[in-house]
Amino acid sequence: MPTANSSASKEAVTAALLVIGGKILSGRTKDQNIGYVAECLTAVRIDLKEVRVVGNEEKAIVDALNALRHRYTYVFTTGGIGPTHGDITADCVAKAFGVPIDTDPRALDILHEWVEKTGAEMNEARLRMTRIPKGADLILNKVSGAPGFWIGNAIVMAGVPSIMQAMLDEVVTKLKSGVRMLSETVRADAREGGIGMQLGEIAKANPEVAKCCPARPRCTEARAGETRDRGDAEASAASTIT
Repeated sequence: MPTANSSASKEAVTAALLVIGGKILSGRTKDQNIGYVAECLTAVRIDLKEVRVVGNEEKAIVDALNALRHRYTYVFTTGGIGPTHGDITADCVAKAFGVPIDTDPRALDILHEWVEKTGAEMNEARLRMTRIPKGADLILNKVSGAPGFWIGNAIVMAGVPSIMQAMLDEVVTKLKSGVRMLSETVRADAREGGIGMQLGEIAKANPEVAKCCPARPRCTEARAGETRDRGDAEASAASTIT
């Protein structure tokens, strides 16, 4: 699996999130992953630039993935790697990268171990989750066994929030990170409409100062990274008035 640089990059590190699932689009399932991913990436200084939501349709997934992976440092996907016939994300990722897909011995070993440990049945549906695009690295899944995977700059994760979070925790420390930044929030008894022009003038005069406040980190590794950053003398200071 690719590993992060030991120090933060001086260049911007960007990302996109591709949410895959017809249930999300229909409203039957309420997305819980976008906010978590956004907060986690912000905490490790990766700028989430775009989020797309597509259904379980091959062309939509392939087209979106190809567009996003050529535009950003990383593309994260959630959803569509489960055991049902509608879970086609792995096949679509393989098609987008132009590589074959087949049962991965590493994933098969992981699933066999999980089945033995839990007493679950090894069946054709579960075996579908061992099909991994050629050349991909596995992302361990401590919640339900079946792994996600990382190929090129695409990080493919489950849609179930608890599983997605476990997978993101596995990869977040291996990601490149952008410029280190410290933030300070100054609260004022004022409405945005009353100070908007003044804030705009401040931002224009100080382009090196961030224009938004980083979100509160949620993932385990992001919290650890934030703690390290507080003591980094080389970090850039950023102030935000809210």
